[in-house]
Parts: sequence; structure tokens; C-alpha cells
Amino acid sequence: MDRAYLSLERELAVFLRRARASSGEMARAVHPELEAAAYGLLVRLEDAGQQRATDLAGYFGVGKATMSRQLRALCDLGLVTREPDPADGRASLVRITEEGRARFTRVRDARRAQYVRKLADWDRGEIAELARLLHQLNVSAES
Repeated sequence: MDRAYLSLERELAVFLRRARASSGEMARAVHPELEAAAYGLLVRLEDAGQQRATDLAGYFGVGKATMSRQLRALCDLGLVTREPDPADGRASLVRITEEGRARFTRVRDARRAQYVRKLADWDRGEIAELARLLHQLNVSAES
């Protein structure tokens, strides 16, 4: 196999392992009972605004039951709420609560400060290129 792909596989494996550990730490910083996987839901809701649970499940590539369980936990912790969808009375929209937003923002800002410290000796162009390449990888993974 091509050495470039082997190297990519190895580096992505390390990166993903660290990202999973980091997500767990960030989730617990938002709320001690928050699961690591549910932290990503807060990220999505903060970025994209309120959404239907089915749209969230599709975005993350998980089943409705998994999404329902994660959203129930977030609701129970007071981090998200469900409201009737004005476009369809049978559906509901999930949105982050003010408490959820305050907790999430505090943790996200601390994480971004870590990135700034860890990448302080990087050129801004390198950081932008890394972001561009990761975006390109994510788009490729969606199709």
C-alpha cells in the first residue's frame, strides 16, 4: 500500500483517539453527567440553530433511537429543550437552552484558547490550510 495512505491512517487514528478523549473532558466540563457523544449535539445546535431530531440524527449518521436517548439526557440536564415545530405540529424542534449555551460557550472558549496556545508557533497560513483540508475531508466523508 502507498506510504502516504498508511501515514494518513496512522495520524488520523491518533488524532481521533485524542479527539474522543477531549470530547469526554469537554462534555464533563459542560456537565458532570453529560456523555461525550452528546457534546457534539451541543456543538451542532449552537452552530446551526434549532433543528428536528431526525435532522440531527441524519447529520450525525445515527438512528432515531440513539438520537432520542441523547436528546432525552440533554433535556433532563436542562441543556436543551424541545418545542413544537410551527411548520409541522406533529414534530418538535430541539434548541439549546440559555443554561446550555452559557455552559457550552464557557467550555468552547477554553478549548479555543488551548488551540491558540498549542498552535502558537504555527504560521496562520498553515492553520488556515489545515482547516481547509479538514473541511475537504469532512465534505468527502459526507458523500
